Amino acid sequence: MQIKHCGIETALINKKIYMEVFVMILGSDTCWLLICSALVMLMTPGLALFYGGMVRSKNVLNTLLLSFVALGLITVEWVFFGYSMAFGKDIMGIIGGLNYLFLNKVSFAPGPYASNVSHMAFMVFQMMFAIITPALISGAVVERMKFSAYVWFILLWSIFVYNPVCHWVWGKGGWLGKLGALDFAGGTVVHINAGISALVAALILGKRKGYPSSQFIPHNLTLTMAGAGLLWFGWFGFNAGSALGANNSAVLAFVTTQIAAGTASLAWILAEWIHIKKPSTLGAASGLVAGLVAITPAAGFVSPMGAIFIGLGAGVICYLAVILKGKFGYDDSLDAFGVHGVGGIWGAIATGIFATFGAKGLLYGNFHQLIVQFIAVISTIVYSGLMTFVILKLLQMTIGIRIVEEDEIMGLDLSNHGETGYKLL
Repeated sequence: MQIKHCGIETALINKKIYMEVFVMILGSDTCWLLICSALVMLMTPGLALFYGGMVRSKNVLNTLLLSFVALGLITVEWVFFGYSMAFGKDIMGIIGGLNYLFLNKVSFAPGPYASNVSHMAFMVFQMMFAIITPALISGAVVERMKFSAYVWFILLWSIFVYNPVCHWVWGKGGWLGKLGALDFAGGTVVHINAGISALVAALILGKRKGYPSSQFIPHNLTLTMAGAGLLWFGWFGFNAGSALGANNSAVLAFVTTQIAAGTASLAWILAEWIHIKKPSTLGAASGLVAGLVAITPAAGFVSPMGAIFIGLGAGVICYLAVILKGKFGYDDSLDAFGVHGVGGIWGAIATGIFATFGAKGLLYGNFHQLIVQFIAVISTIVYSGLMTFVILKLLQMTIGIRIVEEDEIMGLDLSNHGETGYKLL
């Protein structure tokens, strides 16, 4: 009896120790995820500054607001039904159900997507991704899109484009996830998705008045550089946070993020130096963002040397994409497609080449992974492009999407908002 009693006591003690350790892990990983959520949130104001400095002074406030309005609008959409559509119970591998409607059953306990963090923390981390993704599209439509049309557009786009694609890749039962597509932190879900939509939006809206014969010179590159710095800082939360814990995967993602961004910035500067004989601050900023975009799907899967090659490719390929914009004649105002669309495509494909941690890519004997990555890229391009076209055409036929010529000449700050960014002017 004494031996049995001791066994029970030992079992109880072991159980108590296990629970204490579990609570410690849950607390530390949840804390890490909340910090990363705050970092990703900071990226949206960073994006606002990054974009705001590149437009003409008469449109700076409107450009800032296109990012900031997403912080409010998409937050509410995510709470009401967005999170449920993206991460709810799977329906045919295409969309989530409504079991998390109004965050019903999203508690402080661990959820179905991570046993080591609070479900609520996972939800708010993903909310920040849902916010910045449609804001990225604004870079293609600034200086000529009606603010009311933009608000309706990002709401409808989030519902019918972002949420389904997010479920395809990251939702339990999503068809691309089941296929084996690798997207550590949003190469397809965020950057290809937004980049292709940006291209479609630019084509439907048409060129800004005077483009390309008139010069459209950034009015304040100091703002742009500050925004780029905030994006770089916040991106560590974007990528390392996607490990969903303070673990080795987060460390790897942090390291590869830094390496790819730095390498891409140098590559863009070098390409620009060779091409036009002058390196620029805008080139350095654009290059680092291109590197951050390209490493996003690969961050937790590739080695530091893999990140070097991905960053090098991003700097050169995205620079060429921006240069070729002039050849094709479309007006993607701030190169949202050239950086995010092209960079995301390169990053997703490169993941299938260089992956070595948690999955194997082409260089490590797995050609099939590269095929899967191509399927993910193509399906995202087709779906996002078609749905964006439909949404914008519906808005064009109903409320209109482009400001009138007089308002465009005056500037959207005054015509749409009744204020100016610089009183001295």
